[in-house]
Amino acid sequence: MKSCLVVDDSKVIRKVARHILETLNFAVAEAEDGRQALTHCESSMPDVILLDWNMPVMSGMEFLRALRGSAAESQPKVVFCTTENDIGHIRAAIAAGADEYVMKPFDRDTLHSKLQIVGLA
Repeated sequence: MKSCLVVDDSKVIRKVARHILETLNFAVAEAEDGRQALTHCESSMPDVILLDWNMPVMSGMEFLRALRGSAAESQPKVVFCTTENDIGHIRAAIAAGADEYVMKPFDRDTLHSKLQIVGLA
């Protein structure tokens, strides 16, 4: 079973994402911010990370740079999931190491499509 870490400061978004991912046969873990996500990745690297942009403590971009700069042997796919929709944000996310980008609000079909693009669905 593939694993996904949902990183979002919104409990509602984490719950919706968990439900969708579980119907796609993913084992799901959650983190409220980038710092919690890094701690999780240090102990158990997921196959894919669904990552929010704007969070307290450590933003999605700060987390992504730390993750991609780490010496971890395996690097997960990262799908940014955010309300930031201008081309500058998308380019910055891809340049920092994101594999794909999905806009909030998202549905099962959209998320499934993005996971297929990164080779995990």
